[in-house]
Amino acid sequence: MAAKKKAAAPKKKPTARSSAAPGADVDAYLAALVHPHRDALLAYRDAIRRAAPDLREELKWNAPSFALDDHFATFRLHPAPAFQLILHTGAKARGSTKKFALADPSGIVRWAAPDRAVVTLPTAAGATEKRAVVAMVTRWREQL
Repeated sequence: MAAKKKAAAPKKKPTARSSAAPGADVDAYLAALVHPHRDALLAYRDAIRRAAPDLREELKWNAPSFALDDHFATFRLHPAPAFQLILHTGAKARGSTKKFALADPSGIVRWAAPDRAVVTLPTAAGATEKRAVVAMVTRWREQL
């Protein structure tokens, strides 16, 4: 009798996490990034990180992403010249009926779903623009 072949264990998918300092892979990614709005991206990223140093930062969707237990704020950089911040509730829809809300006096938010907001970022990341985006990220985080 022929012996049965043992099935190979499934290969693990590589993750964006590294054993280096938190955000190190993001730093390396951004150092090599060629994007028309790179300077503004760095300014918004820095503002978010300063406002919420407890957030974990990783790469998701080929861009910097912020997380608590799960990712909730991810930049959208591609296809260039896209420059947006997606506020979401993680990778999978939760089926929640919770209604999210954001103050948007400048009209930069588009609701893609009740739990997903697309913020088209001003490419001039001045102090006013950074404060507005940080306020949106903070408010979104409070609603999770």
